[in-house]
Amino acid sequence: MRVNQPAGKYYSTDYLKKLCGLWDFRGSGVTNMHGSTGDIILLGTTTKLLEEVFWTLTHDMGQDLGGSGSNLRTPSDCLGQFRCEYACYDTNALVYFLTNEYQDELH
Repeated sequence: MRVNQPAGKYYSTDYLKKLCGLWDFRGSGVTNMHGSTGDIILLGTTTKLLEEVFWTLTHDMGQDLGGSGSNLRTPSDCLGQFRCEYACYDTNALVYFLTNEYQDELH
């Protein structure tokens, strides 16, 4: 399953601990961080556990699930103004806007 990455791919230690703990408990523990889709890929679980994982991610962790429908891939951005002194605009704000604007097409 795909989990949407945060803007700029900045993760808190607490978030990563929760995500890894969830996947150790409900899945295989195997992940792919930012593979070809840009999302976090959680590999290996059973169908009956999927709803519990979805609930924990969306309700308990406040996380949006990623997607790769035929219309639009999950947006991703560079670190922008946080790391690049030559950045001309706030890339994180742009991706946040695009994600909210095209949410229906993402899923």
